[in-house]
Amino acid sequence: MKLSLAKPDITQKEIDAVVEVMKSGVLSIGPRIKEFEKKVAEYIGVKHAIAVNSGTSGLHLLIRALGIKEGDEVITTPFSFISSSNCILFERAKPVFVDIDPYTLDIDINRIEEKITDKTKAILAVDVFGHPVDIKRLRAIADEYGLKLIEDACEALGSEYDGIKVGSMADGAVFAFYPNKQITTGEGGMIVTNSDEVNALCRSLRNQGRSKCGLWLEHEYLGYNYRMNELSAAIGSVQMDRLDEIIKKRCMVANMYNEALSGIKGITLPYISPKVTVMSWFVYVIRLEDDKKQAQMMQHLIDSGISCRPYFSPIHLQKYMVEQFGYTEGSFPVAEKAGRTCIALPFYNDMSADEIEYIAEKIREGLS
Repeated sequence: MKLSLAKPDITQKEIDAVVEVMKSGVLSIGPRIKEFEKKVAEYIGVKHAIAVNSGTSGLHLLIRALGIKEGDEVITTPFSFISSSNCILFERAKPVFVDIDPYTLDIDINRIEEKITDKTKAILAVDVFGHPVDIKRLRAIADEYGLKLIEDACEALGSEYDGIKVGSMADGAVFAFYPNKQITTGEGGMIVTNSDEVNALCRSLRNQGRSKCGLWLEHEYLGYNYRMNELSAAIGSVQMDRLDEIIKKRCMVANMYNEALSGIKGITLPYISPKVTVMSWFVYVIRLEDDKKQAQMMQHLIDSGISCRPYFSPIHLQKYMVEQFGYTEGSFPVAEKAGRTCIALPFYNDMSADEIEYIAEKIREGLS
């Protein structure tokens, strides 16, 4: 049996939408992008949604639009995909790491205030693996200290904490649509915000800094080509129509995993806070109780035809981070232990009970 780590859920509806765009002759800067943006904004409950070509691009634009610049500090997590820190470095600001909660693996909110200085300009929180952060607490801290709040919701479209949709309370949030995400556009991302100013600036910056009046080849800012194309937007628009169905499928797969893996000694299953009202499940990640067996277990799974990955390797221990900031092992012990023990298992919408039972069997073998 060969099992992929992830698969996009593409139906004939998405295929038909792409063919329609190809026949239209409008492949960029067209109506499908506006349609996709409108659907995401309405779903999240915000005024604006700005489509871009990746979640990384969206985070970078938000950092720019919120005025974060060289010498500023942004408090964030060391346990995430690398782009949540790179977007800060792009503008020559400094990511200031706070260790993570040992259960949710999100940033430890109780440790944030001790890292705030007169250089701190923002908090960038990540909804790790789709588990939403406590955005009300983060909003309160940001407001008390006069900080901007950015939510990296790239892994969490559809998740809710205490009835609040991810992306709806930050100054700006970003979703991503890589093929392993809840919905996909192939490559792509979406900025959401209630700020008219952030919206206008992000729209200009994604399109080479073109002027607000939209004159051809008139540029007000140093911008980028971060635009989404019409083909991607067409896929995304159909996927948004199917989002509730997709989340339901992902919850069913997660529940099958929970049932198949419960009772296996030596692993810990994903923790979901009781305040999470919707978990949209980006990936399914187990944690090994023995932090020296990760490589051995992964090799056993790979040899059995089961794709898997170590999610995540802590950001502060990446080579260029160590060289630039001098981080060492032990700097953020909770994140480091998670990096040594977490394994992402195959996870996609149409997984079968037989496939999951096979994975459970191979995990038992690997622990024996």
